[in-house]
Amino acid sequence: MSGELSPGDRAPDFDLTAADGSQLSLGDLEGTKAILYFYPEAMTPGCRTQAIDFQTADDDLRTAGYAVVGVSPDKPESLARFADQEGLSFPLLSDPDRSTLRAYGAYGEKQNYGKTITGVIRSTVVLDADGTVEHAFYNVKATGHVAKLRRDLGLD
Repeated sequence: MSGELSPGDRAPDFDLTAADGSQLSLGDLEGTKAILYFYPEAMTPGCRTQAIDFQTADDDLRTAGYAVVGVSPDKPESLARFADQEGLSFPLLSDPDRSTLRAYGAYGEKQNYGKTITGVIRSTVVLDADGTVEHAFYNVKATGHVAKLRRDLGLD
């Protein structure tokens, strides 16, 4: 299990299947700043809230030069339904073996209703155009996180 990433770290490589069946890798994002957000499960209330917040902010984030990419352990078919239901225009990637989640420090022990469990840690990692970590946020709340992220990036 990898630990949390920190600013200045090189982003771990990945090559994952998107909701539309295409492949997306870290190399495909080269030259573009990226916001990778890691979430537990499509079509759950918190994940829906967070996805809609990212969709609402997507135009402003794109204008500022950021590509948004969501990553979860869901199968591509589930991600496609989720993207369609919520009108999401950014890629959702499937990481069923959780290797990318682990590499980014977004899978491990966490607290859930007072119990320690192992699972996806809701996280966001912001990369510069060279694939270097600019910001890494762990154990974020679904509600209000995108607004805070926008402030942290100086977009508000």
